[in-house]
Amino acid sequence: MKTDSLFYRLFQQWPGLVLELAGIQVADPGDYQFRSEEIKQTAFRVDGLLIPPARQMEAPLVFVEVQFQPDAEFYGRFFAEIFLYLYRAKPAHRWQAVVIYPDRTAETDASPHYSVLLHSSQITRIYLEDGQNQPADTLGLALVQLIVSPAEQVPMQAQALVQTAMRDTAPGLLLSQVMDLIETILVYKLPRLSREEVRNMLGLQDTSLKETRFYQEVFAEGRQEGRQEGEVGESRRLVLRLWSRRFGPPQPDCEATLNRLSLAQTEALAEALLDVREVAEAFAWLRSQGISIHE
Repeated sequence: MKTDSLFYRLFQQWPGLVLELAGIQVADPGDYQFRSEEIKQTAFRVDGLLIPPARQMEAPLVFVEVQFQPDAEFYGRFFAEIFLYLYRAKPAHRWQAVVIYPDRTAETDASPHYSVLLHSSQITRIYLEDGQNQPADTLGLALVQLIVSPAEQVPMQAQALVQTAMRDTAPGLLLSQVMDLIETILVYKLPRLSREEVRNMLGLQDTSLKETRFYQEVFAEGRQEGRQEGEVGESRRLVLRLWSRRFGPPQPDCEATLNRLSLAQTEALAEALLDVREVAEAFAWLRSQGISIHE
């Protein structure tokens, strides 16, 4: 998983975090939706699009790009995507754009053609290095800091973040979602550790978690009317929860297929669902594994 994919997944579950980073004030940031979108009849794809609720005409449509590698062609491509999208989609809302860099060395000099745009109020450039050594005021900012922290600092930061999340989960987010994000960030930052080792590091195997929504929703004990289900049933149930959280409840045919998967298949799918960003990618992954499934 690339760093930008981590950010896009974070923004998908927590759209208001983009607005928080950029200092964009709207009435109901939790009502935004974050997604990628193909531009019709072109080869362009907008990777990050923050869609405002239709009823809030004063809230902007926000184009989001996470740029962690220098790219001399970036601004030309980014502005081309923006204006092609505006031309094709004709959105009713005004627009803004947010570019997130790890530091200033990742930004390349823009062509003079784009200087007016870059200095306009519609473009916000964020350099994460500016806030890396400052206390995070919110859980969302703490997650961003965790993504860009040096690997040696990550375990201690993550453990503190778990404790914070247990006390103060963000509005509109389940504790399970925050825990999933922390765990996924650690798997990315510490690739030599297995997920089991990451969970142990975070203390997620502790029996005290059995009383939290995180444990109940994601690592449920599998009891139904006092009867413990088997490992396969638990794994299938986890996949259905992850699928529903990412893409909404699956259609009956899709759910039936997921419920026929073996333990190894469900475990592999659970890992894949943490990385894919759209339901079409999930279906493509299943087919790549030789699993016949109807969308």
